[in-house]
Amino acid sequence: MRLITLTLAALALAVALAAPAAPAAAGETGDTLTRESALTAIMERGVLRVGFDTFVPWAMKDKSGTFIGFEIDVAERFAKDLGVRVELVPTAWKGIIPALLAGKFDLLIGGMSIRADRAQQVYFSAPYYFSGQSMVASRAKAGSFTTMEDFNDPAVVIVARTGTTAQKALEEHFPKAQKRLFDKEPQALQELLAGRAHAFVSMAPLPAQQAAEHPETLFVPFERNLTNEPNGIAMRKGDPDLLNYVNSWIEQVRGEGWIQERYHYWFLTADWKDRVE
Repeated sequence: MRLITLTLAALALAVALAAPAAPAAAGETGDTLTRESALTAIMERGVLRVGFDTFVPWAMKDKSGTFIGFEIDVAERFAKDLGVRVELVPTAWKGIIPALLAGKFDLLIGGMSIRADRAQQVYFSAPYYFSGQSMVASRAKAGSFTTMEDFNDPAVVIVARTGTTAQKALEEHFPKAQKRLFDKEPQALQELLAGRAHAFVSMAPLPAQQAAEHPETLFVPFERNLTNEPNGIAMRKGDPDLLNYVNSWIEQVRGEGWIQERYHYWFLTADWKDRVE
C-alpha cells in the first residue's frame, strides 16, 4: 500500500511539473512564427514588394510612364498604413503565382479572383471587392446575336486573356465556340476590332468601356455579367501573421469607405482617362 501511495505521489508531482511547460512551448512557437513572418521581414526591410500585371484600369502607365490604377492605389495605401514604401513588380499574368511562390514579391495585388484551385497554392485574403466577367461583341459579325446560345457555336470565335477567369468563363459558358487566347488584353481586343473574332470576354468594366469607345463597331450583348467574382490579395502560404494583418486592413479601409470610393473612381467614371491618353 505504501509503495502504491508513493508511486501515485510521484506521478502527481511529475504531472504538476510538466503542466506549465505547455503554455511556454506555445509562446515560444508564437514568437518563432512572428520572427519568421513575412510581415516582420517587410517592416524590417522597410519595403513592400507588390506583384501585378497591367490591366486597364487595374494597373497601367500614365503619360509620364508611372503606374496608376485601382490596384496601384490599393498597394500604395497598404504600404503607407504599414509604414513602409512600396516597390511595384510588374509580372506576366501567366507566371504571376509562380513568381509569388518564388519570393519575387511579398503580396499579389492584381485583381485576382479567389478560386479554390488557386487557394491550393496561395493564401487569399478576405474579398476586398467583387468583379465579374463581361462580353463585348462585333456588330458586323454578331450583330444579330441575342442569346448566350448564339455565341455557343463552333463557327463563332471568342477571344480572351490566357490564364484568367475570363478564359474560365469562356470555357464554361461557351464550350462549343472557338477560343483564341492571348497574353495581353490589347492583343485580344485588336483581334476583335480587326474583325477576326465575334466577341471578347474580359473583366468588367473593360468590355462596356470598349463598346462606348467604338459604338459603330462594338456592342455589349448582355446587360448582366457572365460571373460574379470575389477578389482577394494573395500571399505565400504558412504565414498567419501577414494574413491576419491583410484581413484586418481590408476591414478597416472598407469600413472607412475608401475601397468603395476608389472603386467608383476607377470603374464607374472616366475622370482618369486624361491621365493616360
